[in-house]
Amino acid sequence: MGKPMKLIASIDNQWGIGKNGKLLVNIPEDMQFFRQETYGNVVVMGRKTYESLPYSVSLDGRVNIVLSENKAFTLRDAIVCHSVDEVLAKVEEFPDKDVYVIGGESIYTQFLPYCNEAHLTRVDYEYDADVHFPDLDIDNNWEITAESDEKTYFDIIYKFVKYERK
Repeated sequence: MGKPMKLIASIDNQWGIGKNGKLLVNIPEDMQFFRQETYGNVVVMGRKTYESLPYSVSLDGRVNIVLSENKAFTLRDAIVCHSVDEVLAKVEEFPDKDVYVIGGESIYTQFLPYCNEAHLTRVDYEYDADVHFPDLDIDNNWEITAESDEKTYFDIIYKFVKYERK
């Protein structure tokens, strides 16, 4: 199967992850957690997620791999791959680094079979999302192995939840 990967996302009660190319909510501790987990490692994302990053610039301190079906799409500050198989081969070049799949919806779905951990920030609210993360609660291959206490940021209630493949 190759190198096992990890998923990382912030989701709402309906597994929503975004709306109109933006995250549903911005929680500083979630951003801090994301940076802490992914820094020094490899991040895999789709073109739309890359373009949604601040100033459309690669995440610093990480190897950025962007999956785009467009063969003409190139980036100066990231590795562009054009298929799941190409990404899977590319991540093998970084044996000393963890690989985090960071979105969006189709990327999470395509790479789910290659992942053995999911680090999710579960926000206790239902937003009007137009993209979603695969529902791991109904997938018998996954189980919750760790959960933080409930946290709050202004009126937002959330917790960090770790899922692992059984």
